[in-house]
Amino acid sequence: MASPAFEEIVDDFAFLDDWEERYRYVIDYGRKMQGLDPALKVPSTKVEGCASQVWLHPRIESGQFWFDGDSDALIVRGLIAVLRALYNGLPVGQVPGVDAGGELARLGLNDHLSAQRSNGLRAMIDRIRLVASEAA
Repeated sequence: MASPAFEEIVDDFAFLDDWEERYRYVIDYGRKMQGLDPALKVPSTKVEGCASQVWLHPRIESGQFWFDGDSDALIVRGLIAVLRALYNGLPVGQVPGVDAGGELARLGLNDHLSAQRSNGLRAMIDRIRLVASEAA
């Protein structure tokens, strides 16, 4: 059920030899993502439970789920970009059913993130699911 953008990340990861290369890939992927407008970095878009500052701005357009996000930590910004590849463009009703843990496990992220980063990633996924569930 993963999007073509996410499948591209999975394919890219298959060619990277070690976690350090994958870590750099995630950071670079986040650097390529357009930053969130500072006017959207408000308490209502801030994600609690993350070790760093994280903001997610979801929107529904023509029944499809989209979100933009940002973080003050490079690796977290990269994780946001990966989540965007996983979720953006899906019909809003499908978003809560995405097995984000299973999809991200294909990248090996669960094995290489600190407990704090893993908790923050779960908090971002929970926020995405909540917004999509409320909109559906």
